[in-house]
Amino acid sequence: MSELVTVAGLVATTPRHLVTQDGLPITSFRLAASHRKFDRALNKWIDGETNWFTVTAFRQLAINTAGSVSKGERILVTGKLRVRDWDNGERAGTSVEIEADSIGHDLCWGNSAFTRTVLVREAADLPEPSESDSPETEEAEEKELALT
Repeated sequence: MSELVTVAGLVATTPRHLVTQDGLPITSFRLAASHRKFDRALNKWIDGETNWFTVTAFRQLAINTAGSVSKGERILVTGKLRVRDWDNGERAGTSVEIEADSIGHDLCWGNSAFTRTVLVREAADLPEPSESDSPETEEAEEKELALT
């Protein structure tokens, strides 16, 4: 089963970041998602059953996630849902995984500041600055870009 889902939840484990021998960055963590509902009898919000997901991010998303997401933060994750049954001989169970396409902070619970990262391949494509590049030239180029 592989469906696109969006899940809001709490980062339950410290994100684990690694780079494979082939140079592929991977970040993974557990996400706890509980449905909250208002109990009129108690006159308060209560948590329903908690669903647990293993979230895995690859490449630039993995790098950005490792530097941006911490245990205990509320986030939103969109990605491909994979539900797998497993059996190791002694125990059996079901794992629910999300291969993340995007991850971000849930702004219902706080605020966040965004900093755009420059990809390594984008930086490599940029021309080397020459001596003729000056702040005035850059300013004129920025104005020209703003007009287009």
